[in-house]
Amino acid sequence: MPALPRPASGPGSRYTARAATTRRRTTPHTDIAALSRILTARDLWLTRMLNEHRVLTTHQIASLAYTSLRSAQRRLRTLHHHAVLDSFRPLTQTGSAPEHYTLGPAGAAVLAAHAGCDLTDLGWRPSHTGRVAYSPSLGHDLGVNELLVHLAAHGRTAATTGLPLWLSERSCARRWGDIVRPDAYAHYADGDLLLPFFLEYDTGSQPLSRVEAKLTGYAAFTTTTASARPALLIHTRTASRDQALRRRLATAARELDLNIATSSADFTTTEPWGPWWSPLAPGDTRRTTLTHLATRWPRLSPACELEPTDADTALTLPVPPLPPATGAGS
Repeated sequence: MPALPRPASGPGSRYTARAATTRRRTTPHTDIAALSRILTARDLWLTRMLNEHRVLTTHQIASLAYTSLRSAQRRLRTLHHHAVLDSFRPLTQTGSAPEHYTLGPAGAAVLAAHAGCDLTDLGWRPSHTGRVAYSPSLGHDLGVNELLVHLAAHGRTAATTGLPLWLSERSCARRWGDIVRPDAYAHYADGDLLLPFFLEYDTGSQPLSRVEAKLTGYAAFTTTTASARPALLIHTRTASRDQALRRRLATAARELDLNIATSSADFTTTEPWGPWWSPLAPGDTRRTTLTHLATRWPRLSPACELEPTDADTALTLPVPPLPPATGAGS
């Protein structure tokens, strides 16, 4: 996989997004029912993933769902041709960016049909891809997705590890937005060990004081929901930003009794499950693995409101981070 992307604008920016104009569709698909002949279970999973996480690159999709980059590219071109997916390619200062995929008009219609709702209930608009492509948070969103894609894809090669659960920022806001608004929530599993965690993906664009202010919300979450105690992982852009955050947050983390670990893209680019995370607490702060964090913090427990309720719909249920098992021809 490529290195974690930089923000689309501001500190550390590398590129300005622009919509791709070279991938034409010869005939748009207007008969949604006809798509049932070509869409596989993996294709339908991908429409749900893009509705949940907004944008994924070719490399990210290939890591999660395909045996090779070439097979992913071939299938994604087919889905783009039928308007199941939309795509754009950001302008880079050097080299070229991979194709970035979003939910297309036909994919949105199929997803709404599966959920038994109208397209307006899905929240999808014809301007969806343009808004994603030119969003000032594009680099941030891609960085969050890249980090968690690495963790989820790890489960394809290591059967006992991976991400059994991954919620986007939007899903987190729907569940807990009155208390906390993390960039993601996930469960990292290694055998019988489970690390439930909130993720704060820090690009360096916010002052340290604003990051510190967020800790009171996470402390409130653990006190108002006594049975829920997830960890908080803070991922930064550089090691220097990581050290600055640690100095600023150490006292608050101790006083609020929060289980926090930090790391940066200098370490986690390809193997974020490895020994790159440093606990923010008195005592041993040497970098360690996510698995060791789960053993170090035995009081951890998953967040509340994860079990399906009567209020949930097919659109609000968590999307499995990996697709269903498919045959070779799928």
